[in-house]
Amino acid sequence: MAIIKLSAIERRRVSAFFTCLALAIIAWLFTVLSNPHKYPVKEVLTFKNAPQKRAFHSLQSDTISVTVNGTGWDVLFSRMHTENKPLTVDLRSLEYKNYVVLSAQIDQINAKKEISQQITSFNPDTLYFDFSNRREKRIPVQLITSINYKHQFAQSNNLTIKPGYVIINGPANVIDKIAGWKTDTLKVDSVSETVKAQLNLAPVFEGNLSIYPKSVQVTVPVEEFTEKTIEIPVKIINNHDYGDVKIFPQKVKLTFTVPLSRYAEIDEDFFEVIADLDLWHNRGYKVLPVVVTKIPPWCRIVKTQPKDIDFIIKK
Repeated sequence: MAIIKLSAIERRRVSAFFTCLALAIIAWLFTVLSNPHKYPVKEVLTFKNAPQKRAFHSLQSDTISVTVNGTGWDVLFSRMHTENKPLTVDLRSLEYKNYVVLSAQIDQINAKKEISQQITSFNPDTLYFDFSNRREKRIPVQLITSINYKHQFAQSNNLTIKPGYVIINGPANVIDKIAGWKTDTLKVDSVSETVKAQLNLAPVFEGNLSIYPKSVQVTVPVEEFTEKTIEIPVKIINNHDYGDVKIFPQKVKLTFTVPLSRYAEIDEDFFEVIADLDLWHNRGYKVLPVVVTKIPPWCRIVKTQPKDIDFIIKK
């Protein structure tokens, strides 16, 4: 392969040529990018001043295309900047008509935009809305939790949500389908004491819905737990004229966890253990399994001894 050998003078000339070419390209790009351009940008819409006496539903997407007047540099940086603030559209005119003209609000919209990001037109320019009667509905709050407790600690009683219900306002055909409203997730780790938190409700994603209040106070009682064992008499059910039924043993031992603050008060009256005689009559069981049918909500069964009992039927 032939190798071109250049003299020192020729190498300086080639280097100077490519340097000048690069500078010319940079100067050209700088000139092009400095010239004004109109370019399209996708914008997300949000609404304010929604009508209070008319429920509405937007008939188009909440994302529109706008034309922005700026330099080539603005075009370049707009492609790099992905987190644009949404455009806020005033819906006050929906009190007496079913559409909003965006170009009529261009001055107030541009007032919140940077000078280099001024909007010149919208596509579509007119937003249309469908209306129905507005009504209110009272629905329960649905708490979403992700709680991890320390060893031997757990929820010791019913949690409380204040308020337990919220009011939603919107079209009847929309809110009739809503049975409850979720909170943000309550996330806590290594919990060893009662949790109290102010939680926001899940946001409203439809402009024709409103909710009040927007946050709730949550209390989750937490205590240390320990084990306790007591003997509970077994109750026979479905004794259909079989006469006297003797069971062995007559009591079973229940081992369960209980909050330390309630340890002393828990006795056999808080529990109920049954054995179903229909299991012998209908299925031929030789022994009857015992089932715990009543237990305080703050207790958890660890084990039952024995799990089955013998029986004798005297007719």
